[in-house]
Amino acid sequence: MRLSIVSTLYRSAPHLEEFYARVRAAVLPLTLDYEIVLVNDGSPDASLDVALSLFKRDPHVRVIDLARNFGHHKAMMTGLTMATGDLVFLIDSDLEEEPELLPVFHERLRQTGADVVHGVQAARRGTVKQRLAGWAFYAVFNALSDWKISPNLVTVRLMTRPYIDALVAHREREIMIAGLWAITGFHQVAEPITKLSRSTSTYGLAHKIAILVNSVTSFSDKPLVLIFYFGLSIAALATGAATYLVVRRVFFGVLLAGWPSLIVSVWLLGGLTLFSLGIIGMYLSKVFLETKQRPYTIIRQVYERSAGEPADLRDDARTSRPVPL
Repeated sequence: MRLSIVSTLYRSAPHLEEFYARVRAAVLPLTLDYEIVLVNDGSPDASLDVALSLFKRDPHVRVIDLARNFGHHKAMMTGLTMATGDLVFLIDSDLEEEPELLPVFHERLRQTGADVVHGVQAARRGTVKQRLAGWAFYAVFNALSDWKISPNLVTVRLMTRPYIDALVAHREREIMIAGLWAITGFHQVAEPITKLSRSTSTYGLAHKIAILVNSVTSFSDKPLVLIFYFGLSIAALATGAATYLVVRRVFFGVLLAGWPSLIVSVWLLGGLTLFSLGIIGMYLSKVFLETKQRPYTIIRQVYERSAGEPADLRDDARTSRPVPL
């Protein structure tokens, strides 16, 4: 059994050595045939230097250095694409998810015969504001998507090769990886875990709203359908109101005055029109981006050893290429 451990690096320098040591301790009882794939997502700190020091002293370490910061989800998909194991263990390197979960997930995978064992938080961490924001995000996404995602879903998961091959076959450039995990299907089993809190989220409110909009428009056409029914409802109400006014004028001689109400109606309908056009524009932008067929990450360099190469490999043994998924 060949096992790949995949993790992304962004401001990971302070805890990368500990992460490596704990991952290695967790994997050795399971197999000696393993690799640790570290994807540097344009980290501004010394994460790449620490990763390269691990690479130079351990032949099991591979380092994928991206040309810039492409985002967590795209970096994870790049790492999964580069992984070669029969089983792939995906985990964040910030140690909020414990590497010691690997043998637990492996045993659960063996017992259930599942294709994926993934972590869910037994209780969502964070302040009341953070928990409410997370709940609102998934509530809106699940309401507008055909694919439901657990509000307590986390990154850590153990996956089989058939599932990985199906997952990386998706061709989206705008990625919401939790949605891809769901729509790929296969037999997936949830394992309750406790996620630690070691860092503060760098996602502000505006960023979270942008992620929500991108996620919904990437996985659902329901907003477009709702625009149709919303417009149909307004047309029905307007027809009813016009009929009411005509009846009052013709049969009762009453002319309804009210320029303010007319202006308010015009502004309301104008705002709704712009809102609807904005949603349509978002979907058009998705089509525009997808048709360009650009690779969603560019790899600057891949640090890896050929079979039988010594541990003190020189730095010139590397390749550079895009990942055109």
